[in-house]
Amino acid sequence: MSRDVAIIGIGMSKWGELWDRSLRDIFVEAALAAIDDAGVDKIDSLYIGNMTAGLFTGQEHLAALLADYLGVAPIPATRVESACASGGLAVKMGYLEVALGMSEVVLVGGVEKMTDVGTDQATYALATAADQDYEVYHGITFPGLYAMMARLHMEKYGTTREQLAQVAVKNHYHGSMNPVAQYPQRITVEQVLNSVMIADPLRILDCSPITDGAAALILCPLELAKKISRKPPVKIIGIGHATDSIALHSRDDLTTLKATERAAQQAYRMAGIKPSDLDLAEVHDCFTIAEICVIEALGLVEKGQGGPATAAGMTTLGGKIPVNTSGGLKSKGHPVGATGVAQVVEIVTQLRGEAGPRQVANARLGLTQNMGGSGGSTLIHIMEVAS
Repeated sequence: MSRDVAIIGIGMSKWGELWDRSLRDIFVEAALAAIDDAGVDKIDSLYIGNMTAGLFTGQEHLAALLADYLGVAPIPATRVESACASGGLAVKMGYLEVALGMSEVVLVGGVEKMTDVGTDQATYALATAADQDYEVYHGITFPGLYAMMARLHMEKYGTTREQLAQVAVKNHYHGSMNPVAQYPQRITVEQVLNSVMIADPLRILDCSPITDGAAALILCPLELAKKISRKPPVKIIGIGHATDSIALHSRDDLTTLKATERAAQQAYRMAGIKPSDLDLAEVHDCFTIAEICVIEALGLVEKGQGGPATAAGMTTLGGKIPVNTSGGLKSKGHPVGATGVAQVVEIVTQLRGEAGPRQVANARLGLTQNMGGSGGSTLIHIMEVAS
């Protein structure tokens, strides 16, 4: 019989181009912050979400290295990978370890150090999440893949170039209130439309940045959390996990994220809720079109209405369902292995009422959606303030 699982500690440092910090340094900073926030003096197990440390920093065998550097060896430590959804997968694995009674207190972290290589090397590393034989070999990159998705969405549903830009504007507005965001500057639609073209119709301000960063959580059984937590415990009530073909040409519809749809259905069913019950969501806006497709796949808006809903302010703070109050990948940053963990950090911050000027009023129920590649894998977590 499984146990209810709660989050009692969160940790995250300033994200950005951290030239003077190593991968192990930024992980330890986030992990110690989460341990301190939880007020625990030991952990039983460790999960690390990381996509490509071997390519970005030349470091594999990461779990043992980070356990040692944190000073918690010889506890069991595991590194998990699911492209840009690696952090979300680490959260799921930590949840299962606690729910099944294998550990009482589990540290879940995500980390990536991406700026120690040149642009060409970074592009190569990220492209390993695409289909090597049928996509990468022929020269496609992720901006190109998402540009095809955007172009078809525009043709099929009338989504406009301005609506794509408004996703970036909205997320930078939210990120301007997040002290750990990599790019907290506010931007305008005109700035997005006049920025450098990357892959038509996507411009550089439609794209998430290259980022160094880490985030961490402390999980434990809900009953233990009620006894030891110094802050309101946040209970994980729903999890969804699904996959799709990696190559876009193998999909029935490039505008539909089937893995996200399937994972959302699983998570909603487990949590016993429907999309309209949510107070906020953190989603994988690696490109502006991604957020539009994701909110449709989650059932937050009707199919094809992601662009108009964004333009109408539905997903902005104060709107019906605020999306990416952290600033999202676009403004907060996207250290790929850490992103899914950081999304949970934001939801916990909001549910505790600690988000300051970007606080969603009366937030009680939040969702995270973390996606690998062009939608080949998706992890979803639904959380609520524990009663």
